[in-house]
Amino acid sequence: MISIKGKWALITGASRGIGYLSALVMAQQGCNLILHSRNVAHCNKVKSEAEALGVEVICVSAELANHSEVVAMLDTIDATGKPIDIVLNNAGIQVPYQADCWASPVEDFGLSYSVNVIAITTICYRLIPKMLARGFGRVVNTTSGIQDDPQQAAYSASKAALDKFTADLATKLVGTNVILSLTDPGWCRTDLGGPHADNSAESALPGVVLGAFIDSTLSSADSDNHCQYFNAQEFSGLTLEQALEKM
Repeated sequence: MISIKGKWALITGASRGIGYLSALVMAQQGCNLILHSRNVAHCNKVKSEAEALGVEVICVSAELANHSEVVAMLDTIDATGKPIDIVLNNAGIQVPYQADCWASPVEDFGLSYSVNVIAITTICYRLIPKMLARGFGRVVNTTSGIQDDPQQAAYSASKAALDKFTADLATKLVGTNVILSLTDPGWCRTDLGGPHADNSAESALPGVVLGAFIDSTLSSADSDNHCQYFNAQEFSGLTLEQALEKM
């Protein structure tokens, strides 16, 4: 387990749900935070709680469906002068369930891809080269195990695209100390997952943040597996140390 004390992490969707819980876990480990939400005021609660744990916190805002806002957010982060060592791309969107899958609006696909794929690729393309230059980085993209559900085709297709992007880009990081990984939190009771999901948001921890703590020797141990994948529910109820040992 590597130490992240004093490092800086960008967490998207940090004002609630799994992003909020992830921010507190990272703060408990001494990691400074840049917290994203649609409105900076939405992060006031988690900012206060993280600062009480002794770390620095900066809040930024962007509507991730708007590419220009994503770019502006990254410009704002650059202007802080803080080196982003870790990224937890937690934020995502799930468009409404389409009972008649044949009538799925094409707009659903555009919106899903803009948030779940394009915003994340933009963040990765901006921040990973800087991680490579500094010799350290961890990026965790949030995927989904959804399948065989064409009523949610726009969401599932966007996550499949994210998986492909992440796995392919990870091949460019072989032999470096920058690791790109995927995590699936499972179906959780969040604003995205809804109130009838099988799992609590808390059950996704510590699984969804494990990619921030893995050693680079692990990522190079299997030459055919350049992208680490974490099924968060497999680590539910464990401490961070126990989860890393199990992994």
